[in-house]
Amino acid sequence: MTDTIGADAKRPSILPLIVAVLLIPMVLGSSSMIFNDGDVSWHIATGQWILDHRAIPHADPFSFTWAGKPWVPIEWLAEVIYASTYRLAGYGGVAAIVTAGLMALHAAVYLNASRWIRSALVPIVAMDFAIIPTMLARPHLLTWPLLAWWVWLLMRARERDRAPPLVVALLMTPWANIHGGYVFGLAIAGAFGFEALVSSPDKRRAFRQWLVFGLACVVAVFINGNGPEGVVHPLRFTQLQMLPLIDEWKPSNPATTPFFFGVLGVTIALILWKRARLHWVRWLLVVGLLGVALLQQRHQATVAIVAAMILPQGFARGAGVKASVDPTLRWVAAAGATLLLGFRAAMPLSPPENEANPWKLIAAVPPELRPQPVLNGYSMGGPLILSGIRPYIDGRGDMYGDQLVLGYARMTRGDSKEFDQAVQRWNIRWAILPNEAKPLIALLDRSGWKRIAQDKVGVIYVRQR
Repeated sequence: MTDTIGADAKRPSILPLIVAVLLIPMVLGSSSMIFNDGDVSWHIATGQWILDHRAIPHADPFSFTWAGKPWVPIEWLAEVIYASTYRLAGYGGVAAIVTAGLMALHAAVYLNASRWIRSALVPIVAMDFAIIPTMLARPHLLTWPLLAWWVWLLMRARERDRAPPLVVALLMTPWANIHGGYVFGLAIAGAFGFEALVSSPDKRRAFRQWLVFGLACVVAVFINGNGPEGVVHPLRFTQLQMLPLIDEWKPSNPATTPFFFGVLGVTIALILWKRARLHWVRWLLVVGLLGVALLQQRHQATVAIVAAMILPQGFARGAGVKASVDPTLRWVAAAGATLLLGFRAAMPLSPPENEANPWKLIAAVPPELRPQPVLNGYSMGGPLILSGIRPYIDGRGDMYGDQLVLGYARMTRGDSKEFDQAVQRWNIRWAILPNEAKPLIALLDRSGWKRIAQDKVGVIYVRQR
């Protein structure tokens, strides 16, 4: 971000545009790493259930420990999208929709950055390094382009010293039906509204316009498949005691996400060196989001995307250029995106065999065991659901609640009392666990369970009595 531009800058040229908006997303979206999470499978399975039943499940249809009990699937729209592409083209189709989301995200960041700095690829590369650990085929990824374009629209409205058109508030409706991160969308809109209130020469007009826009955003959020419960559920989720047990809810750590901290360090150095200048409210917004990301690493992508949208203006010297792309470039980019997405969907893609995708291990489960209660590895719950097997637990920790999840965590640490109680309560007949679950595997060995299958990913046991 060391090269800045003024109002006389040229429009984006074709080569950087193709690299930023088409090629980089294609490479990232084609990586098998996007499937390295067991939640991917149960999201697809949920979408398939919705497509089959033409309804949103408000009671758990998948597990045996929570069967028929309340469930609030706030990400149902994303699940329908993933399931639809999965039915059309398998994992290649899922990769195609991920690639499309990344293309839309990169388009927003590139077009905005090209208004302010010459090296518009720089914020994209920095952002990508920061968000790669969370680049998974899960609902949150589909909100990334919504977040980027949301910030774009808010910034453009501030440049015109007025609130965005009310129709813009409707973006909150798909957002609220895709992922609970819509809360950040509301908070960011509030920050820009506050900036308008303290900066606008006509504060009454600014207050009135942004208040109406904010109310429209709130109304748009309530247009969702779960009603009011879908709005408050993300807030309730944050109160669960089990959250520190889940990796993505743990504080950010340089040992687990070194690229994020590397990008953060370089960005801070550039800000100090180049003396980047932004409205103090925007600095407060970025710092606030950074604080949230440091407390819970799942929010690293949010601050990375917002910073990639906001910071380029701080490095500019002079007014930004008009945000426009030559019509020919638009057609070239659109045609290129269509071809690449079609190619991505048509090309077969298989997830790597690991704890999040133990397909060979699941295939080794004897048919007579499949309908019986199972004790499974946490990340294996999603693949079991997609295979038609009811799990003990899966990634829907908010649904299972603290009691079951914390009890399961004690079992994984080798608590024999908790293990015996679970086996008796649920009449567990077999187990499928990752090889890394050594304390729990040791319990099975001591309890006389029989090992019937094992591979590089995990092991299957059957209860002998």
